[in-house]
Formats: sequence, C-alpha cells, structure tokens
Amino acid sequence: MKLDDIAAFMSAVRCQSIIHAAESLQLTQPAITRRIQNLEQDLGVELLDRNTKPLKPTAIGLRVYEQCRAIVREMDNLRELVARDTPPSGSLRLGIPQTLGDVLLPNTFEQLKQVYPDLQTQVVTGWGSNLMGKLEKGELDAATALFPAGKVFPEGVLGEALGSMNLLVVCAQDMAFKRTGKLMDYYRQGWILNPDGCGFRASLHRTLLEQGLELRVNLETFGIELQLSLVAQGVGLGLVPEPLLKRSMHRERLSVVQLRDFKPVIDLWLLQPRFLGNLQGAVDLFKDQVASSLSLPTLVA
Repeated sequence: MKLDDIAAFMSAVRCQSIIHAAESLQLTQPAITRRIQNLEQDLGVELLDRNTKPLKPTAIGLRVYEQCRAIVREMDNLRELVARDTPPSGSLRLGIPQTLGDVLLPNTFEQLKQVYPDLQTQVVTGWGSNLMGKLEKGELDAATALFPAGKVFPEGVLGEALGSMNLLVVCAQDMAFKRTGKLMDYYRQGWILNPDGCGFRASLHRTLLEQGLELRVNLETFGIELQLSLVAQGVGLGLVPEPLLKRSMHRERLSVVQLRDFKPVIDLWLLQPRFLGNLQGAVDLFKDQVASSLSLPTLVA
C-alpha cells in the first residue's frame, strides 16, 4: 500500500471527479485511475461508485477515506517534526478576502519576497466560505477570511482571530438627512454593495428582513474604493469596514451614518492546516503583515 495511491483516492473523493483530482495533483487521469485501482487491489474492496455523478465513495470507501485522513494527519505530524525548522521552499498558496484584496495584496507580496526570496507566492481572492473550501481541499496553504466572532471551523482547519472590524454605513457628505437614526429611516436610499456571496451584504439583508424591510440595491460591484467613490457621488449608501474607510481617498467626501439598530462587527481570521512544515514561518509573516496593514486592535483571549 503506497501513500501516492492513498493521496489519489483521497483527492478523487474530495474533488468528486477523476478529472479534477488529476488537475489537483498535477497528474494524468490514467495515473489517478491506476493508483486508485492499486489501492483497491491492496485492500480487496471497491472504493468508488463509478456509476454516480458526481463521483462518490462506496460505503466501505467512505470508511477507508476517514481512516486515510488519519494516516495522512500522522504523516504530516511526522514531517512537521523534521521540516518546521528548515527555510521555506517551493510555493506558498495564500487566500485573501475579496473585499480586502486592494489593501493586502501589494504589501503581502513585497514583504514575503524580501524575507523569502526563493519562495514562490501565489494568491487568490474570494469570499470566506470559498477560501475555506479551497483550504480543506488542500488547494491553499493559508488564508485570511472574514467571519463572525465564535466561528467554528471544520476538523483539520485551525482558525486564529486576528482582530475585529466595525462595519460602517456611509453616505455622501452633502446628502440632506440626519446622520443618526434607525435602519428603517434610511433603507429607501438604496445601497451600493458587493455581489451575492459577501458576508457584509448578507448581514445587512438579514437585519432588514428581521424588520420587514427590503434590500434595495442601486448598484453592485467589486472594489471598496469604487463603491466609496459612487457613495460620495450620492448614488446610494455604502457598507465598509472601518480600517478601509480610514485609508480611502474618498473619506473626506463621506459621512458615517450612526444606526442604533445596525452595528455589525466582523472578525478577520487566519485559517491554516494543522501542519505546515517549513511554510509555517512564511505564514506567520503573512499573518503579521495582514494585521499590520489593517491596524487591527488586538483581541483579548
């Protein structure tokens, strides 16, 4: 029984596809199929139900998959013992929230390149749930993501809260209404928000629904600076993390609307596998750079 065969089987189960498993492991489809067949021959059982789409494990295959996960965890533990103190090498795959990409990407690349010039850094952006899914599948080595305080993460994913951010409702400075009130006093102005999938938008929508109010979206687009530019022009209300408002070139043309019944707070988390080997130092640098870039207040344990 070979570890390569186990890895091929586990990848096929995670990806629910031989094609995607081959892409994930950078192998050919026949190579993945052959390795899975080798494992089935060694164990004397059929591990995959090849008549289903998407691909699924058989009943015994699911039990074997769980045992393989335990084997891989122990192997990672063993590698960790000998690799953690060696310099980072190879590639480092990072995930960053879509909302924070403009702020974090330039400094992240610069700092990692300065400290670890031989390390190839790859970064993707996305919503928190998407990034966490990629981490679970082994497609990322670490990610930062925005989730509420107290978030519970899947087995095998370590979550460390880096700090909290207030989400502020903002409007154009010359809009003629009071800057203090309740959500129902302002929702008719409409909003400039991220597309569906954004946690900020979901929080606002949920609060509106609880009050029997509708979410009026005047315009949806990516990019906090673009959104704030449109808010400053009076196109609608915006929802922005406080650190990003302080950094914005449009802040002088914006006012914060103090809502008594909508004061959302969100935490920024660092997510990583339990064992990273010699990449741990680079991930720690990434974590420090993220917290520094956003000037996050330290969380009290």
